[in-house]
Amino acid sequence: MNELDPIAVFRTEAAEQLELIEAGLLDLMRDLSDRAQIDTVFRGLHTLKGSGSMFGFDQLAAFTHHCETAFDRVRKGEAPATKELVGAVLDAQGHMQALLQNPNGDYETMSSVLLEKLRQAVGTEGLQSAAAPSAGATAATAEVANAGGIKTWHLAFSLPVGSMVNGTNPLGLLDELRDLGECRIEAGTDAIPLLPDLEPRDLHIGWTVQLTTEKPRSDIEDVFIFVMDDMTMELKELQASRKADSAPIAATPERPIEDEPSKAAAPPLADTGKAPPADVKSQKQADNVRVPALRLDEMMDRVGELVIAQSRLSQMANSVADLGLRSVSEEIERLAGELRDTMMVLRMMPVASLFSRFRRLVHDLARETGKDIELVTEGESTEVDKTVIDRLADPLVHLVRNSIDHGLENPDDRVAAGKPMMGRVILSAHQTGSEVVISIKDDGRGIDRQKVRAKAEANGLIQPGAQLSDKELLQLIFQPGFSTAEKVTNLSGRGVGMDVVKKTIETLRGAIDVTSEFGKGSEIALRIPLTLAIIDGLLVRVGNGRYVIPLAAVEECLELSVEQDLRSRGRSFISLRDDLVPFLRLRELFRTGTEPDPYQKVVVISTGSERVGLVVDQIIGDHQTVIKSMSKLHDQVSTFSGATILGDGNVALILDVVHLITAGQHQEAQLRAAG
Repeated sequence: MNELDPIAVFRTEAAEQLELIEAGLLDLMRDLSDRAQIDTVFRGLHTLKGSGSMFGFDQLAAFTHHCETAFDRVRKGEAPATKELVGAVLDAQGHMQALLQNPNGDYETMSSVLLEKLRQAVGTEGLQSAAAPSAGATAATAEVANAGGIKTWHLAFSLPVGSMVNGTNPLGLLDELRDLGECRIEAGTDAIPLLPDLEPRDLHIGWTVQLTTEKPRSDIEDVFIFVMDDMTMELKELQASRKADSAPIAATPERPIEDEPSKAAAPPLADTGKAPPADVKSQKQADNVRVPALRLDEMMDRVGELVIAQSRLSQMANSVADLGLRSVSEEIERLAGELRDTMMVLRMMPVASLFSRFRRLVHDLARETGKDIELVTEGESTEVDKTVIDRLADPLVHLVRNSIDHGLENPDDRVAAGKPMMGRVILSAHQTGSEVVISIKDDGRGIDRQKVRAKAEANGLIQPGAQLSDKELLQLIFQPGFSTAEKVTNLSGRGVGMDVVKKTIETLRGAIDVTSEFGKGSEIALRIPLTLAIIDGLLVRVGNGRYVIPLAAVEECLELSVEQDLRSRGRSFISLRDDLVPFLRLRELFRTGTEPDPYQKVVVISTGSERVGLVVDQIIGDHQTVIKSMSKLHDQVSTFSGATILGDGNVALILDVVHLITAGQHQEAQLRAAG
């Protein structure tokens, strides 16, 4: 197996660092006095600059240096944190992403524009002086020495044994110390073990540094800001010049380093000569392994094939009287089930990774539309399959933009309507059975039914005066080319966004529910399956065919006698604990052309509060279902969401629970209207 490309790994980690910087900036926008967020943004910029320089992304490192300098001034109290500064760095963050993806591109013009905006936000003179290159630091320090105020520091430090494996470069730290002034560095080699015990990747060297600089103690400590918790360091002042004619920097300090060897040297190793154990934090970091998503997908495919092979083995073992074979089959079935569950957990991700992307989007849209908008997220710990999260990003972008442009009113209109000036968009997620419901809710003007109907009639989507339920009317907004916007804007008006949403959700075997109260707001709920790979299913027989019902949607199973079947003809209802539940005869729905079994079964399925019964001929049992996609010829067959391969090699279709419940509700409405 080939090792990962270091540049690819850096790009991945840098993208994560940019997301953290963006999150910190957006949090800081809410409270400009939040010291913790200022430090978070500064550390992120500092890390990105150092890592970019290490991997040859010189343009990224040089540009990020200016943003880091601006926040360094804020951190030291030399400049205030303002919305203009945060906005400038947010714009610069997008430019950093471009520099990350194409480090050799021509970005000089864009960089100049963004840097000018940054200088205006933080103060031109201060930023230029702070961002000045550190070349000739020794000469500059000597000039300051003539004016007085320089100090000489004694520094002794050692890093954890495993720090180089974790990506820390000691030479980079020493270079940063040299940039602060004139320094003399000595390496401590007393802790290096004997050759038989030496691990080449471990770090056993400590350093003692004599640094003469005008910089304060905090600047020296900032060099080690990212390793401070793990290292051992001693820092003390040796000499301070008080007069303009003080001794030059190179002069021998009053207390030379050699006078205190016990403090200057790096901490010695144990007498055994072995490297000390890594600290707990380093161990935790080492326990996390970065794996490309493609490899997870490949592994899921292998697990799926294993589940199919195990199913065939179980069927063969049950057909013979070999107890040894049955024992092995049961053991393999147990292991395959555990492996499947483990693999499913590996692919699950919290929707927080999806919701966090919209904070920046809402911030930018608020600036573009001139509206005051608050984004609220709920249920961020809800977990969904990674593939589902990746494919939900674009639909949610369309829905959020639509809520802000169509839903939320302008501040003046909101005040006139008795609403708070700031509009609210709520992104929430929660799990219901085998589905995750992700909803986008706003407190805006709501959907005007009359306008929707008029637009649909004008576009020929419905006949004038056609009778539609409220649900059917609201679903018209997802038709291709449909838009109630009076004019086309950068955000909406072309009638393509909602159409894309519907198509994407349908490919995920999901459904969309729309509720709206005119003048008070709207809510669009996306019901998505938890996973697209392997599910537990209930295998049933209808006529001569076998079908799979997702087990998480199954509520209970009942027996339907011949008398009950005849009695319910024309009504299609069963009484279930004083509730009437509509049911569908799958034999009639699938047109099997066979006679019903004497003792039919009713499988009651549900999604949330909605329930429907499915009449089948036989319940075969539970089945680990590896979902296979339907061919393009079957895209319009909404009754089935996929297929699976059974142990005997035959194919069983997977029933689309959402579609069947909708069909049952439609049948119930027709029967009530006829009654």
